[in-house]
Amino acid sequence: MFKRLLFITVLCPGLLAAQHSIKGVFSPAKNYNIALLYKVTPTISDYISNAEIKADGRFEFQLDSTATKGIYRLVYAVPQEDYNFDIIYNGKEDIELSFNSETGVAFKKSAENKLLAAYTNSMSMVTQSIGNYFSQESKDTTALKVIYKTQRDTQLNFEEAAKASLALEFIKANKPYIPEQVEDVETYINNLKTHYFDYVDFNNQTLQSSSFLEEKMLNYVFGMSSESKNDVANYKKNIDVVYTAMENAPNEVKRILLFDLWQQMADLGFESVANYIAENYLMDIAVSLNDQELLHALILYKNISRGNEAPDFDLEIKENDKLVTKKLSQLQGAENYVVVFWSSGCSHCLDEIPQLKAFVQSKEKDLIQVVAVGLEDESYKWKDLTYSYPNFIHVYGEGKWDNEIGDAYGVTATPTYFVLDKDKKIISKPENIEELKLFLK
Repeated sequence: MFKRLLFITVLCPGLLAAQHSIKGVFSPAKNYNIALLYKVTPTISDYISNAEIKADGRFEFQLDSTATKGIYRLVYAVPQEDYNFDIIYNGKEDIELSFNSETGVAFKKSAENKLLAAYTNSMSMVTQSIGNYFSQESKDTTALKVIYKTQRDTQLNFEEAAKASLALEFIKANKPYIPEQVEDVETYINNLKTHYFDYVDFNNQTLQSSSFLEEKMLNYVFGMSSESKNDVANYKKNIDVVYTAMENAPNEVKRILLFDLWQQMADLGFESVANYIAENYLMDIAVSLNDQELLHALILYKNISRGNEAPDFDLEIKENDKLVTKKLSQLQGAENYVVVFWSSGCSHCLDEIPQLKAFVQSKEKDLIQVVAVGLEDESYKWKDLTYSYPNFIHVYGEGKWDNEIGDAYGVTATPTYFVLDKDKKIISKPENIEELKLFLK
């Protein structure tokens, strides 16, 4: 058997030999441990390999004959979606690069990647020249015409240089609006917005396999200013424009892009904008794809957004020395209610819950009522601790992370706080006890 395996290895060395490599240096080296390489397609990322980042920052991936041309993504930290960059691999050349956390990636060897980087830098300089012209309120229209000609020539020259390459797809898609004649700054900015997506093909699989479409979308939504001071209204208007541009793309691609935009808005606390994306676009896409997980996440987020009535649940309170069961929505007498999810085995909870008790006691009586939901695997330790907080309304959250109340509030960590007004509408979701105290002060 051993001889047979040896024979196959000797006979077919080309099947095992590496064709090309991706290598480089990370700096400062001490900040990095391992690099992961993925081949990116429009809807998924296929894991290829990992490489140790050595003490001097060097790493290397050997690509064999199964590595086809396309877009590859190098991940260097977690979360992976935040710490990565794209690489064009044409199947014909080795790639060498350097990466610094401050300056980003620089390609030392690779005709396609260097060409795309040179294009990006060149067009950026021209754009800066246009910005300087308008900011200086110059009246020299001849100089502006020269800048526009430079921009037009730069675009054409790079398109010519990139023929028959993957880089060409990005260069063509990034073609900016270039005026045929001199325009005032207001007209120019309006035309930039109007023509922003003129050359962006959301059906192009090379673009779909990269971060280009996502970056283009985010730059438009967050970067295109409006005379209105209402960021929310401006975001919604920009989102409508983005969706119109991508409308004919496959639903799988729209789902990826719009979910990322939804997540950005959620992370920034723009709940009404996140819900606008969900209600107008993303929920319909989730239904068409039968993506029940996404649909549930969008509905849950909307249910616990500020301004909505808090999800209702049963609790027990004392009335006339008797325990009676009521709904959260039926509670009366306090100006504000704090619903806190905690656990007897959570060290942060054991630090913050006593602070919450002291804070509430420092306020006028009946100003704040705490409803404490203990997410527990078993009740003994939790029950003992509840006696230390006699003025809280305690609810036993059996099952801990698999608890109906916790699920209704989207709880994934303890402690988690919700502040309600007297009508049980959510008015704040503080990250910690300090934010809670600041809000209620």
